[in-house]
Amino acid sequence: MTRWFQRQMFRPTFTVVAFFAVIAIFFYGSIGWTFLMSLTKSSLMPRYDFVGFEKYADLMDNKRWIVSCINMVVFGALFIVGSLLLGSILAIFIDRGIRFEGVFGTIFLYPLAISLIVTGLGWRWLLDPTLGIQAMVRDMGWENFAFDWITEPDRAIYTLVIASVWRSAGLVMIIVLAGLRSVDGDLWKAIRMEKIPQWRAYVQVIFPGMRPVFASCIVLLMSEVIRGYDLIVAMTNGGPGISTEMPAKFAVDFFFSRMNLSLASAASILMLLLSLLMLAPYLYSEFRRRD
Repeated sequence: MTRWFQRQMFRPTFTVVAFFAVIAIFFYGSIGWTFLMSLTKSSLMPRYDFVGFEKYADLMDNKRWIVSCINMVVFGALFIVGSLLLGSILAIFIDRGIRFEGVFGTIFLYPLAISLIVTGLGWRWLLDPTLGIQAMVRDMGWENFAFDWITEPDRAIYTLVIASVWRSAGLVMIIVLAGLRSVDGDLWKAIRMEKIPQWRAYVQVIFPGMRPVFASCIVLLMSEVIRGYDLIVAMTNGGPGISTEMPAKFAVDFFFSRMNLSLASAASILMLLLSLLMLAPYLYSEFRRRD
């Protein structure tokens, strides 16, 4: 009986220990190794000639890195706000019981099933002045019509925002809709008794009570901003020039194209710190709410 009990206790203990060991080795171990490489002069292969934080100083002097960080902030702000607004509006429409609710929801969820590369190529063709919207409108007679944002350095970043919002609005829609469907029916009865307009009910009563739902959406969207690579490569490849460069693309390019492992590692560590910095307000508010 004692041996049987020991065997039964060993199995879950071994499973838990193995799980945390894998996390420690492959996750935290990878982070530690990346940080170690960022302190060296490594090029294509690891070298252990330590130079301290020299590579981080090089990043701060690198115009391409600075531009990529600015682009990430601009893109992230517009993308998150746009996705939240469009997704919430779509969720409200479905919550109000519009006709063909299932079809409507499926249409806006479909972009999530498409890979980012395919999405980027589709939008690239659509926004190409010689093939897409501009060419089609001009063929219909409006020869002065111009929609060449993807070729304009000052506007190309907004084409990434449009494509990203189109893809992610469905995710926000389904999460917000789940939150709306969980609202207590008595609250809606009270709103109707008070004769509060529907738009005010959502903005001033319902949505403030769904803060955890919107916080979850923001965290998911932030992760898309930090690791943004596929869509950018497929649509603009960081151009024109470096006008749509992003930190993830910077790190990948400097490792695979320029064979600068140490600088790419430093960029990766700073990306991790940026992601933690962006999540800090959410984590702080959650800890305060629980206390």
